[in-house]
Amino acid sequence: MATTESDLPFEALYDASALADFDAATQLGEPGRYPFTRGVYPSMYTGRPWTMRQYAGFGTAKESNERYKELVANGTGGLSVAFDLPTQMGYDSDAELAHGEVGKVGVAIDSIDDMQLLFDGLPLDEVSTSMTINAPASTLLLMYQLTAEQQGIAADKLTGTIQNDVLKEYIARGTYIYPPAESLRLTSDVFAYCHAEIPRWNTISISGYHMAEAGATPVQEVAFTLANAKEYVRAAMAAGLTVDDFAPRLSFFFVARTTLLEEVAKFRAARRIWARIMKEEFGAQNPKSQMLRFHTQTAGVQLTAQQPEVNLVRVALQGLGAVLGGTQSLHTNSYDEAIALPTAKAARLALRTQQVIAYETDVTKTVDPFAGSYVVEALTDDIEDAVNALMQQVEDKGGAVKAIEEGFQKSEIERSAYAIALEIDSKERTVVGLNRFTIDKDDKYEPLRVNPAIEAEQAARLEQLRKERDNAAVTKGLDALRKAAEGTDNVLFPMREALAARATGGEVSSALRDVWGMYVPREQF
Repeated sequence: MATTESDLPFEALYDASALADFDAATQLGEPGRYPFTRGVYPSMYTGRPWTMRQYAGFGTAKESNERYKELVANGTGGLSVAFDLPTQMGYDSDAELAHGEVGKVGVAIDSIDDMQLLFDGLPLDEVSTSMTINAPASTLLLMYQLTAEQQGIAADKLTGTIQNDVLKEYIARGTYIYPPAESLRLTSDVFAYCHAEIPRWNTISISGYHMAEAGATPVQEVAFTLANAKEYVRAAMAAGLTVDDFAPRLSFFFVARTTLLEEVAKFRAARRIWARIMKEEFGAQNPKSQMLRFHTQTAGVQLTAQQPEVNLVRVALQGLGAVLGGTQSLHTNSYDEAIALPTAKAARLALRTQQVIAYETDVTKTVDPFAGSYVVEALTDDIEDAVNALMQQVEDKGGAVKAIEEGFQKSEIERSAYAIALEIDSKERTVVGLNRFTIDKDDKYEPLRVNPAIEAEQAARLEQLRKERDNAAVTKGLDALRKAAEGTDNVLFPMREALAARATGGEVSSALRDVWGMYVPREQF
C-alpha cells in the first residue's frame, strides 16, 4: 500500500465508505466560522487574492532596497526580509564571529541607520512587511517602528509580521541566543508591547517551515509547531496577558511541498486543531483568537541544483497546494535558489507564478474547492488524529520546552530526514533530474554573487556611527535595558530608547546576554 509523506495509509481508491462516520457540520462548518476547516474568512480569495510576498535581502541595505523597489513595481503586495547570519545571531558586522558571513544569506542590519536605508522610499503604511528574525526580533521590530516614525508614519498604521519564533530555533535552525525561559519572556514582552503600541502587527509567526526543511514530515511539522504555539500562549498568560488580547495577532508559517493532496489536507487539519485548542484549552472567546492564519513558503528543500528550470514546475505545484489549502500569504521560491541567491529575473518569475495562479486559473472563484472530497477529507481526519497523538507525546514530556531540552523533537525530525535521504539514494523516492530523468550536462548558469567588500563597508559604517552618535545616551539606554532585564519590566521600552540613540543591534543583544546568558544545548556540555 502507498503511504503519505507522514507514513499514513494512502488508498488507491477513496469512496463514500472513507467518510462513513464523517459529520460535515462538526468537522467542516462554514468558511470563516469555527472550526475554520474551510478557511478563516467567509469569502477567502473570491474578493481578493492572498498577499503575494517575495523573500529577499542580501548584501547591503542599499542593494536590498533596490530589489524591494523592483518587486513592488512588479506587483508584490508584501515584502519579506531575509537577514544575514550575524544579524540573526545578534552580532554586529564588525564582530569577530561575524567574519565571512556579512551579507551572505540576507541583508546586514546593524543599526537604525541601516534600517532607514533598507526601507528608503518605500511606503511603510501601504506595504505589509514580514521579517524573518527570531532571537533579536524585538530589536529589528523597534528599528522598523523608529524608521516609520521618521517617515512620519504612526505605529498604529504599520502592518506586518516578525517571525519571533525562537522555540523552533532550538529544534531545527540554531539561531538562538538566550536560554528558553528568557526567550519566552522576551516573546511575551513583544506581545504586550505590540498590543499597546503597534496593534495591527502580527507579533509572532510560529513556524513549521524550518522544521520541514530539516526533514519533518507534514504531521511532525504541524504537531511540533502547534506544541510550540501552546507554549507561547501559556507564557503570555503566565505573564498576566489575557488570551483574547494577544491571540488575534498570532500567525503561523508552513511549507508547501509537491505532494499537493496531503498538503491541502495538512492545512485544513491544522486550522481545525488550533481552533479547538484555543477554544477548549485556553478559553478564547474572540473568533479571531481561534483562527489559524498562516503564511506559506514553497519547499526550498525540494529544489534541485540539477536542471534548475524544473524547479519552476515544482514551485507552481507547491504554490497551488498552498492556495487550495487556504493560505493568507505566499512566497514562491525562485528556481535558482538551490544554487545561489536568486537573480532578479528568477525572483520576478517566482512572483509571476503566483499571479498566474491568482488571475489565470479558476481556483480563486470558489471557497475551499476540495470540501467534501473523499480523499482530502479522509486525509484531513488522518492527519488530525496523528498530529493530536504526537502533540500528546510532547505534553507527556511536560510541554514543548521540556521536550526541547530532552532533544525529542530534534531527534524525531532527524530520523525522518534520514529515512528520506535513504529513499532518495536507493531511488525508492523519485526526484526528477537528480536520481531519475537526468542529463549529462546542465546549461551554464551564472549565479548572483555577494560582493566580499560588504563586510569592510559595514565595519566602516559602524565606526562612523560610533563617532557621530551620543555615546553617553547609548550607555544610558543600554543600562536601562539591563535593569529591566534583571527585573520584570517590559524590556522593549528601554530597548527602543537605546536604539533611538543609535545603539547597534549587537550592543542590545550583548546587554541582554550580560543578564540572561546564552543557551548551550545539552549535547555540547
